[in-house]
Amino acid sequence: MTTATLSGAGRRPAIAPDGSPVLDVVIPVYNEETDLEPCVRRLRAHLVEQFPYPFRITVADNASTDGTLRVAERLSREFDDVEVRHLDEKGRGRALRSVWSTSDAPVLAYMDVDLSTDLAALGPLVAPLLSGHSDLAIGSRLARGARVVRGPKREFISRCYNLILRGTLAARFSDAQCGFKAIRADVAERLLPHIQDTGWFFDTELLVLAQKAGLRIHEVPVDWVDDPDSSVNIIATATADLKGIARLTKATMTGQIPISGLREQLGRAPIQVRAPGVAPSLVRQLVRFAAVGVASTIAYLVLFLLLRTFTGAQVANLVALLVTAIGNTALNRRLTFGIRGREGAGLHQFQGLIVFGLGLALTSGALALLHTMTAPGLPLEITALVLANLAATVLRFLLLRGWVFRRRPATEMEN
Repeated sequence: MTTATLSGAGRRPAIAPDGSPVLDVVIPVYNEETDLEPCVRRLRAHLVEQFPYPFRITVADNASTDGTLRVAERLSREFDDVEVRHLDEKGRGRALRSVWSTSDAPVLAYMDVDLSTDLAALGPLVAPLLSGHSDLAIGSRLARGARVVRGPKREFISRCYNLILRGTLAARFSDAQCGFKAIRADVAERLLPHIQDTGWFFDTELLVLAQKAGLRIHEVPVDWVDDPDSSVNIIATATADLKGIARLTKATMTGQIPISGLREQLGRAPIQVRAPGVAPSLVRQLVRFAAVGVASTIAYLVLFLLLRTFTGAQVANLVALLVTAIGNTALNRRLTFGIRGREGAGLHQFQGLIVFGLGLALTSGALALLHTMTAPGLPLEITALVLANLAATVLRFLLLRGWVFRRRPATEMEN
């Protein structure tokens, strides 16, 4: 199997040897003798007309008990680019794993036999995988631009399911269960051994692991028309999905799935920013700075209260602020602004102490002003200090980002 090299800087385009398929589209079926032939003929005609590379259509028969297998075998005899894989057990996930793990195509896809998704979305689905831009691609009925025709019950269930995924597994993709997906074969090779589900939850498990591994998931808004004759048992599927969510949540939290290892193998490296005066990832910096700030504030208040029991307010404030300022600068240097190593650490701490001095001026000034106005008790002192520290925190972030840790040509940063 031809595979692309995975690297943080990007992926090579998916190029297959001459004569071998670039795309393998799997159609998992169970007792679909009526719908299978028109589906294969329609899909094949579309690929012949619209897809510029060699392709294969693989019918994965999941232990059908009707004439599905006979129809599939007849189609494979008629067309050289149609193959059949028979499984003795049911399960969409089992069928996809069986075909994907042995296919020689660099891009793998699947779709439901009812072709509810308009085939016009197939090109946009696989194009970013062929180019190396993305690692997985999904059709989405919930993305902006999608056009969907289906009953209110299915619409409600689908949206509730995706909300549950966002709340429990922090999913960032919009539609886990649309039967229209594609994946690069080199990515599938790494992810499939860690996927346990053999049924409908297979899709969700694949997407969650891909997201946690730092892969890029491309979403394509689709035109989708519900099949009223679908044989899917909604209640049984929903119950199995909820059990799968619970299992996957436990597995990711307990380390049963080696997320960090997958991220090291598959994840894309951070974007390298080299524009003069432009610092990267402002939102991420703000989140991390806020987390460091909360921890520093708690440590500061604990120290202040301990020192305040046997010394004056100004001395307690000075010592508590100095100790936490040194720790704050060190943590922000590493966590917020991504600077590793000892080089420049002394200069950064010196500049951090200047920032500390400004913060001290704000908090000491707040205490001094409070004492000139009244004889405050400890609760009022703490209130004044918290407000002053909030103002000092804003000033500290601006100075750390724009002065202390500003990117310079001589600054060595590990991203």
